[in-house]
Amino acid sequence: MTAEAVFTVDGTTIRIRVFVQPRSSRPGVAGVHGDALKVRVAAPPEDGRANDEVCRLLARALRVHRRAVVVSAGHTSRAKTVEVGCPDAATASARAALLVGLAGG
Repeated sequence: MTAEAVFTVDGTTIRIRVFVQPRSSRPGVAGVHGDALKVRVAAPPEDGRANDEVCRLLARALRVHRRAVVVSAGHTSRAKTVEVGCPDAATASARAALLVGLAGG
């Protein structure tokens, strides 16, 4: 599976398929898992804490504000869709290029 299959860019929004591993001792992006970006977080999957940590981690990695990253689907699942809002299409393309690097492609 290629890194580009993990996300789509639609104008100023990047939609990323994410597979979350909560309670990890090694938080961070761990490459591609099937058709999703594997993200390890230390937080437990309780009260949205793992979702918040996923958003913080991806915001830091993609160099965007935390409030620009939201979980749009899969709030209670390990398989999620995360949306990253960018101010313009050029910024979205630049962030997508960073995402390819994170995914190892």
